[in-house]
Amino acid sequence: QVQLVESGGGLVQPGGSLRLSCAASGSFSSFNTMAWYRQAPGKQRELVATISSGDRTNYADSVKGRFTISRDNAKNTAYLQMISLKPEDTAVYYCYALVSHGVLAGSMSYWGQGTQVTVSS
Repeated sequence: QVQLVESGGGLVQPGGSLRLSCAASGSFSSFNTMAWYRQAPGKQRELVATISSGDRTNYADSVKGRFTISRDNAKNTAYLQMISLKPEDTAVYYCYALVSHGVLAGSMSYWGQGTQVTVSS
């Protein structure tokens, strides 16, 4: 059982910055992959950024160069640092984790409840 809780969302002006956090709790071995997704009204959920267990990162073209995903394994927390925010970044942001429960038990996927990010003047 793993629970993901996002925080750090809110209202910010265009060009501003925001940092999202995703804290994980529960019983697990390790995180294989963590990621951030977002979903704007009337649109499908889209992948924003991923980070592997080896800290390899990937970003959507729309956020590359502006967003940075990171993780602190000791704190079981992932972060999304967002700068130069645009109105098009407005969405509910969701944390995702692929969690390993051991080589025998395998891995499972978990989602957070989401946190609202609104970019508006």
